[in-house]
Amino acid sequence: MTTPLPSIAGIPLDFFLFAAVLAGVAIFHHHTLRVAVIGLAVITAYKLLFSPFHGIAGVAGLSTLLAHEWVTIANLFGLLLGFALLSKHFEESCLPALLPRFLPDDWKGGFVMLVLVFVLSSFLDNIAAAMIGGTMATVLYRGRLHIGFLAAIVAASNAGGSGSVVGDTTTTMMWIAGVSPVQVFEAYVAAVPALLFFGVIAARQQHAHQPITKEAPAGVKLDGGRLGVVAFILVMAIAANVYFNLRHPEVLDRLPVIGLAVWVAIILTMFVRRPDWSLLPGATRGSIFLLSLVLCASMMPVETLPLPSWQTALGIGFVSAVFDNIPLTALALHQGGYDWGFLAYAVGFGGSMIWFGSSAGVALAGMFPQARSVGAWLRGGWHVAVGYVIGFACLLFVLGWHPDIALKQRAAMAPTSAVASLPASR
Repeated sequence: MTTPLPSIAGIPLDFFLFAAVLAGVAIFHHHTLRVAVIGLAVITAYKLLFSPFHGIAGVAGLSTLLAHEWVTIANLFGLLLGFALLSKHFEESCLPALLPRFLPDDWKGGFVMLVLVFVLSSFLDNIAAAMIGGTMATVLYRGRLHIGFLAAIVAASNAGGSGSVVGDTTTTMMWIAGVSPVQVFEAYVAAVPALLFFGVIAARQQHAHQPITKEAPAGVKLDGGRLGVVAFILVMAIAANVYFNLRHPEVLDRLPVIGLAVWVAIILTMFVRRPDWSLLPGATRGSIFLLSLVLCASMMPVETLPLPSWQTALGIGFVSAVFDNIPLTALALHQGGYDWGFLAYAVGFGGSMIWFGSSAGVALAGMFPQARSVGAWLRGGWHVAVGYVIGFACLLFVLGWHPDIALKQRAAMAPTSAVASLPASR
């Protein structure tokens, strides 16, 4: 007989501890790293003493968890540090400074920029797309960015990856588990209307806050070498992702392939253009903060979910704003019976509603510390949450809910560990 977990009103105490960490991050947003690390230590100690790690108690449970999560952690660490250097290369290529010449006047220029982030994220990591978007926006608006526009950059990067099996780790997990790329692609039926809604409002917010700068500084010339370095790093990341997913998916369980590919590309190109190594200390602090939250979320007892339905999928999107979407996706795959286009949109886009709900949001908040206020994010970026609901409604109305019964039957016959060991990197 399974020993019940310590709980309050039927809710495991683990969730209250994690909620306290998130509240601390929201309230003490100038001390987010300290709050996250202390919270991780407290939750780890509590789990060791009173609550098992997904059914395995004590040190053995913690060891098993870390054995599964270390690839996630290493991939995220490599990507966050690598894309910090990549974004600086992109900025110093001077392309962001030249972009205003080609963007429309007034608020439409900001909207087109968000569309570019959306498209980039369909074939790049959403962290890279968000940071490139933040770099472009810094130049276009002279560093004066409305928090609603920052939220929209994150939302555009997450929405763009939600319909592509190479655009987000959650959709890649679905692909590996046997979900067709066509099923995942259906998420764009929701993502595009959501973009049209929040993108227009956010662009208007930004234009009222700080108009777009149409004139590039005198003497600015495109640095083709740096742009080539950016392209090479991105191609290496995409190539590694696609190659190992198609040929050797089992390797993704064992090695942080994508993070390693980014750093191999950085080292190979450092003699073409030297990276700005001075960015690494700040990027490291931001990465430790993110990884602490990811580990906290991975310890939560998310062993059960309601039966698959469109209502459940809608709710998962909101849950994804505060809980890591990797274990949520893995559990949904083990359950089976979902319409995967709905789930891809929910777990991919849902994290945009709060800044720490996705790695793209955390990465952008590292560039713009003013974003590390949950209250300001919700007030300024209210259109992201409304856009999520509008997009979900469009998907439900246009395509309807069609659960994948075949995958549910395969999931029922598969051992739990087959899904639990899927590669994970938010």
